[in-house]
Amino acid sequence: MTTATHDSEMTANAAPTGNLEISVSRAELLRELTAAQSVVERKTTIPILSNFLFEATEDGKLTITATDLDQSLRTSCTAKVKKAGACTIPARKLYDYIKLLPEGDISIKLMDNHWVQIRAGRSNTKMVGMARANFPQVPEFPAAGAVKIQVSSLKNMVLKTIFAISNEESRYTLNGALLVLKAESMAMVATDGHRLAHIEKMGEQLDGVQGEKKTLIPRKALGELSGLLANTDAETLDFADDDQTLFFRVGGRVLTSRKLTGQFPNYEAVLPRDNNKFVIVRSEDLMGSIQRVAQFADERSGAIKIRLEQNELKLSSSSTDAGESEDSIETPYNYDPLVVGFNSQYLLDFLKAIGNTGEVRLEFKDAQSAGQMRPEDGNEDVKYRYILMPMRI
Repeated sequence: MTTATHDSEMTANAAPTGNLEISVSRAELLRELTAAQSVVERKTTIPILSNFLFEATEDGKLTITATDLDQSLRTSCTAKVKKAGACTIPARKLYDYIKLLPEGDISIKLMDNHWVQIRAGRSNTKMVGMARANFPQVPEFPAAGAVKIQVSSLKNMVLKTIFAISNEESRYTLNGALLVLKAESMAMVATDGHRLAHIEKMGEQLDGVQGEKKTLIPRKALGELSGLLANTDAETLDFADDDQTLFFRVGGRVLTSRKLTGQFPNYEAVLPRDNNKFVIVRSEDLMGSIQRVAQFADERSGAIKIRLEQNELKLSSSSTDAGESEDSIETPYNYDPLVVGFNSQYLLDFLKAIGNTGEVRLEFKDAQSAGQMRPEDGNEDVKYRYILMPMRI
């Protein structure tokens, strides 16, 4: 193996080859495996994708990579590196096994035929790995052009939109959320054709953004990103893209995702302009009423009826199987009476996203037009709105 080590010294930046031998703390290893394992495909026809790639370099760093070809996650921790090198290890098995080990140091060593030996305390295990050469190349974070984004802002935007993304594979341009970056603001929009969630945050300093940068982020990548943002102490993340790939660098972790191609619909055209009848209610009251009434809605459509009359909001539902139910909330309302039907689950999704606190404003035009909901929280910097197509009832 001397030639391999000799070569790797000459090309310090090349991917490490050679028979990896390291020792690493269980707590650190488990933390990184936990972050990376969600990217690994459970059911894959390409066996190497079920494996983690481990790469150890002489500077005492262990890098762990997982990919399903659509996205990848690369993360790292410190390790005592006896021999720099690389190997691949079955991801699920390794993760489950490391979880069962006691605290302490774990030694990992690449043996012949791609077997990997794992020793910890009195446990000694050998796992069947695969050739490092089979592991797909993962795109590198671009050297220039990254935009710094506040972690807290992006985390909030993902939470407020991800539930409105379409699940229908055929409508693939709706299988993601649109991120819109400008020099002083950022926005995110998601829709499934029946509803649309739109959030905009003012007062952001986004250096390096000229005009408007629009990026479609796949739902799966948003799910991964949301996990990374929830588990970081970093205040900012780096976002970059090239022709095919999106890159998110959060602390020491890099998530990549293949771009969604195609045009996101012109959402600005559906934002209601003249919903001049409105009512303001406590989120908690509305949530409770919808949950009770929805028990008796038609199971397939989940439709419930909202009736606005003088100083009262009435919610009702009925189905031949379950029966009928009605709930009312007292609230100032002085416009013409209005009856409109909505999918109860869609209403609840929004109320859960705003955390079921404070008050919410419901705005209507008539029974045939889209309704709009927004939190009545007086936050000038963050504008959040949720648009819902009505249902026939």
